[in-house]
Amino acid sequence: MGPTGVGKSDMAISLAEEFGGEIISADSVQVFKHFDIGSAKIQKEEMKNIPHYGLDLLEASEEFSVFNYIEYTKQKIDEIISKGKLPIIVGGTGLYVKALTEGYDFGGQGKESSFREELKKEAQEKGLEVLYERLKNLSPERASEISQNDEKRIIRSLEILALGNKPSKVQVDIDAKIFALDMPRDVLYDRINKRVDIMLENGLLKEVERLLASGVKKDCQPMRAIGYKEVVAFFDGELSKEEMVELIKKNSRNYAKRQLTFCRGIKNIDFVDVLDREKGKNELFEKVKEWL
Repeated sequence: MGPTGVGKSDMAISLAEEFGGEIISADSVQVFKHFDIGSAKIQKEEMKNIPHYGLDLLEASEEFSVFNYIEYTKQKIDEIISKGKLPIIVGGTGLYVKALTEGYDFGGQGKESSFREELKKEAQEKGLEVLYERLKNLSPERASEISQNDEKRIIRSLEILALGNKPSKVQVDIDAKIFALDMPRDVLYDRINKRVDIMLENGLLKEVERLLASGVKKDCQPMRAIGYKEVVAFFDGELSKEEMVELIKKNSRNYAKRQLTFCRGIKNIDFVDVLDREKGKNELFEKVKEWL
């Protein structure tokens, strides 16, 4: 785990090479097809023949919940172990990792409180009609039975479509060791700023333009992620190009702060400073050997 831009993917590959591992992503955007540049999705040539799972599973119109992640990842963990390999989970979506290792309470009857609160916030910021349109796209039949002004039923319907009839609490039984990569804030923020510049140089604007031209909705789950939502705002004339670039950088830095705060709330997490890459890698290797 660790903040965006700290170098998790590269370190995970080093671990996999050293310990005979295979990698499962814990990233809520990389699970979607065609969202590559803005999510910093690892490319095939960078994988060094290490199998990677949890990438490119869904179309943009689909929803992916914490429950979906737990079910998918538990299955992949079993498959990897059955091959005599070490499952290595890597990514910045802390909620996925915490839910996988500590269990997750959905609030009863398949409700996921964090998902519900996110929908409520979106309704306040973008208008209830945005959620109603999403419901119509996902289930025209269900939408036809609900008033477009009935916020409670619209949100509950979206919950059911995303989560299905899930148990109120998911218990897990996974023997895991959790590490968080870290480095001094000034260095991390500089890396994040440069990373955004590289994404733009690599064609982030064209990627978003291509996605929108292919019919991807502006309010779909992955398009609401940092790096994508700011480009959409630029295309809509809400931001100048300079404002868009600075906002992506600012939002990415703030997200990194939240990721680190979340990591500190995870039980028995072990922080590793990777400012000196080789020193950090050696420390990580020693700790993994000791744990194994």
